[in-house]
Amino acid sequence: MVIALKVRRAILGSTTGLLLLWLTLPVSMPVKQMARRGRSRSSKSKHPGGNMSIQTRLAIALSALPLLLCLTHPASAGETPLARTIDDSALEWGPCPPVFPAGCEIAVLHGDPAQPNADVFFKVAPGYSIPHHWHTSAERMTLVSGRLRVTYDGHEPATLAVGTYAYGPAGAPHTGECLSKEPCVLFIAFEGPVDVQTGPAPH
Repeated sequence: MVIALKVRRAILGSTTGLLLLWLTLPVSMPVKQMARRGRSRSSKSKHPGGNMSIQTRLAIALSALPLLLCLTHPASAGETPLARTIDDSALEWGPCPPVFPAGCEIAVLHGDPAQPNADVFFKVAPGYSIPHHWHTSAERMTLVSGRLRVTYDGHEPATLAVGTYAYGPAGAPHTGECLSKEPCVLFIAFEGPVDVQTGPAPH
């Protein structure tokens, strides 16, 4: 798979380069007069494709774009679309890292938490206090259940209602509290591998 992707990128690079070079060629390329057998005869030739107008060249180049895009963005092998709700029986809920007290659960929606770009549901019980911590990855979050107050160090608290989007920068320490009488469930998309840090933050 890795070799195939490298080959595709190499093909794309050479193809794109040639395409751009072809677009920038002059419309005609005269050849110097040549003397043959004592007779002077001027000759003029055109570069392949030189008799095409720039509009024609551009149209051909645009028609080739779908092929180039297929080479740069091959379909992910083995992946299928999915949709999940917090009550989905297919979800596998497990305990949060040990730094979190009992009453905290996490379910992986997509990806591998040890690798970048994992999506998870983070669930805490009513009245639960999320301890002070931070992540090496940025977080993109949407609350899907309950009412959650999140406080980042040096910033005013933000109370999230269902449907509220929130962004947590990498390395930003924060705490939280579930204010509702129902569990708070937070969708989190991590940019990097999922981790939980409790020591001094990098900034």
